[in-house]
Amino acid sequence: MADSLRRLVNTASFSVLQDKLESWYKDYHAISCDQNLNRCCELVELTSRIQGQLFTILNLTAREGGHYAGVDVLKSRLLPWLGASFSMATSSVTNDTSLNLIQETVEKERRIRELSASHENDMQKMETQLCSARLHLDTVKQELEDAHQQLDDTKNISATTLLATEDEILQLKAELREAHDQIEIYKRKLVVLGDYEKQVQLLKDEVSFLTAEKSMLQERLVRSRSPSPLARRSLASSPLRSESPTRAQLTNSSRHARLVSRFSDLYAVERLEAQSLLRRYIDDLEMVQRIIFIATVEAFQAAKLAYRKFRLRVRKTLSPSHLVQETLEDSVVDYIVRNLDLYDVQASVNDVINVMNVNPRISFPPEVDLVLISSFIRETCRVAFAMQTLDPPLDLAFTSDGELYSDSKYRRSYDSEFTAPLVVYHVWPALLEGDAVIVKGEAVTRRGALWRSSRSCSPVRSRNGSPTRTLGFSGSRSPSPGRLSTSRL
Repeated sequence: MADSLRRLVNTASFSVLQDKLESWYKDYHAISCDQNLNRCCELVELTSRIQGQLFTILNLTAREGGHYAGVDVLKSRLLPWLGASFSMATSSVTNDTSLNLIQETVEKERRIRELSASHENDMQKMETQLCSARLHLDTVKQELEDAHQQLDDTKNISATTLLATEDEILQLKAELREAHDQIEIYKRKLVVLGDYEKQVQLLKDEVSFLTAEKSMLQERLVRSRSPSPLARRSLASSPLRSESPTRAQLTNSSRHARLVSRFSDLYAVERLEAQSLLRRYIDDLEMVQRIIFIATVEAFQAAKLAYRKFRLRVRKTLSPSHLVQETLEDSVVDYIVRNLDLYDVQASVNDVINVMNVNPRISFPPEVDLVLISSFIRETCRVAFAMQTLDPPLDLAFTSDGELYSDSKYRRSYDSEFTAPLVVYHVWPALLEGDAVIVKGEAVTRRGALWRSSRSCSPVRSRNGSPTRTLGFSGSRSPSPGRLSTSRL
């Protein structure tokens, strides 16, 4: 194919064709018609020979490309041109139209060449940009590696700094704990200082009391030294009473206010703490409130019993040194007020827990031990024991499930039915001074209270499994905690 193309180039057939066309154009009007036809036929023959050589080169090129190479070009360029040539041969197409078509073809080929050149320029530009992008990418990769290296170095430095910071934090925490400990020590010292101030005040009261007692004893001593035996007999037989008040009498009002406030704190603080503690093991809120209420009532009963026993022991101890019964009672109460710490509160707590373990009105899982609320019972016993030293003593109001609700004794709980007249169960007892209510209790009122109360008094097996107490109340209404404790006393 290359040889044929080289021969075609060497013969310069198109140059010859162009020269003949120019010569014919110059001589067209000078020569005859036959000569013009001869020259036209000569040009056609020359054109056909050139076309034959081009078709030969086309054939050889197609063979060198294989079976499928150049198919698209033949379909898009040669076949449409041949079809157009045959159609033009058969139709009446003028020379001007064919020249226009040739010019359009040449123009299209020129545009194709220009597009090809611009495409090659664009490709070169894109390759140049791609090379620059690759260089930039390499630069970015290098910067990224440097950044990673710096990050690793920073991490190492940060780790070292973090270790040092953690040591400082631990040291600061230790210093903070020491500061808290010192604050606690200072608080304890403040509490002790407050206790010292109270003790100083109590000692002042005692001094005044002892001064009055000293004067009384001096008067008795003067009378006892009188030579008249009749006067001594009359002095021993007459019921003289010291006019000087005892410490219990002097501090009665302040102790009364403090104990009433402490009773309110039991309801507002210790009761809620015990309730939260029991709710971890018992889901029924009503049963938890019943347990706390019964524990309060039983604690008061146990404290009153312990007070009676303690008072009997003190009276027995002080009776040989007192001739007058009234001064003996005052001395007994005064001694108990001075020595409240001699009260064996743990014995009362154990008694309350033992009584509640066999109480048929409450039930709880076997794994629950009432020792959980022993701190609440202990504080209630202490308050109840101290209330017995007042004049008059403070006590709890009598309660029973199904009783008529009284606004003077109770407040309704938030989940009560405010139109119900009867009490289903009690949350907190009322505090009495004689017959007057000084602190209201809390009760739950709902309709059908008597029916609920009869169901709640049905036999329930106690925690220790003893059937004696359970069978004792079967078929009858269970007594209130106050009645149980009273019968036990």
